[in-house]
Amino acid sequence: MATSIEQVTDALQIVFLGTAERLARSSGFVRRATKITGPAFVQGLTFGWLSNPNATLEELAQSLANAGAPVTAQALDQRFTPKAAQFLLAVLQDAVTRVVASDPVAVPILQRFPGGVAVIDATKLSLPDALGHVWPGCGSGQDYGGRASLKLQVQLNLLTGQLTGPFPEPGRASDQRSVVQTTRLPRGTLRLADLGYFCLATFTDFNRQGIYWLSRLEHGTKLFDAAGTKWSLAAFLRHQPKGPVDVAVEVGVAERVPCRLIAKRVPAAVLAQRRERIRKKAMKKGHRLDKDRWALAAWTVYITNVPAALLSAEEAFVLGRCRWQIELLFKLWKSEGHIDESRSAKPWRILCEVYAKLLGMVVQHWLLLVGCWSHADRSLVKACRAVRAHAWLLAKRLQTGYLVSVTLENLQVSLAVNSRINKRRNDLSNHQLLSRLSKAG
Repeated sequence: MATSIEQVTDALQIVFLGTAERLARSSGFVRRATKITGPAFVQGLTFGWLSNPNATLEELAQSLANAGAPVTAQALDQRFTPKAAQFLLAVLQDAVTRVVASDPVAVPILQRFPGGVAVIDATKLSLPDALGHVWPGCGSGQDYGGRASLKLQVQLNLLTGQLTGPFPEPGRASDQRSVVQTTRLPRGTLRLADLGYFCLATFTDFNRQGIYWLSRLEHGTKLFDAAGTKWSLAAFLRHQPKGPVDVAVEVGVAERVPCRLIAKRVPAAVLAQRRERIRKKAMKKGHRLDKDRWALAAWTVYITNVPAALLSAEEAFVLGRCRWQIELLFKLWKSEGHIDESRSAKPWRILCEVYAKLLGMVVQHWLLLVGCWSHADRSLVKACRAVRAHAWLLAKRLQTGYLVSVTLENLQVSLAVNSRINKRRNDLSNHQLLSRLSKAG
């Protein structure tokens, strides 16, 4: 079912009116009658920064005034407190529970998987050290953010566009224990994730649940061939023919997971780049070159439980590239939404800004689903700029469902016309690669 304008209108009004009013009191942000109500505070900051990620205090104060809370910039600055941060985080946590999805994108290879293609990943934001007790980081040095950082866990369904998250976690938290690692997926979903989420027990559970997975192989993981012989990956590949490899194996020792191992050699230029990175990393850490890593640099390797009849080796390599789509989403949030930047040096104002901007990114994604997600050749950069241009008007009309719908209809038309991706002749886009596979099939 397509993402309806009514669906997004309802979600916006529930979060920014009813939920914001309720959570403002339960969080302690609002205790008595005041000019700055919970809904006005959330609306003003979210849409103010969505419209202009570099907004000044004066511009944010004007955004609050448009939401019904006339306030000076100085008075607004005084409201960036621990209670305000707690309130904004609560609203964000409520917003990410709203299920908003689009029509399946018109790419047949993605449509083979009934539950879609779910990509999971995380990105980190540095925070002032003073916030280390709220969001502990990994470092203990004096660098900005060393003691405090925020990790955002996200799952993105490439077929329907459904965004699960972002879920804030301490910067030092393990991806293995993250909420997206344990999120239950519909049967028939294909999950893509990087090595931070590599877990043989998880793959075993997916096999039982009818969930497909495609992953790189963790360095050092042993594998067994059809005859039961144990190999290291480097040794196994040395005994394979020069062409692409697609064989049945079992990976792991204590817990053997049956799967396909798919591998192909990389071009000489890619091999040179990989080995240069390996050499520099070893020199930096004062380590000897790892012979296995050096040899494996010549290969691109995946393991998967998807049967060959459903996904060929060539298709698996292209789908493996799709994992970077979530990296592009993070890049979009940072380069266009500036979620990792602030004009301020005050810790609690910075934390409030992070939460409000993340809420803005959730809203932005809902609007992209309305306007262009089902079009495979969309440009999210172009689309999010169109969203920003409509943000102030959407905020101003938020109280009236009919006017919100009219604004979304106008945005939908704008995105359909102006968000097409520019075609490339050499370095093909992900959309072009997937389309080629579909035509070849």
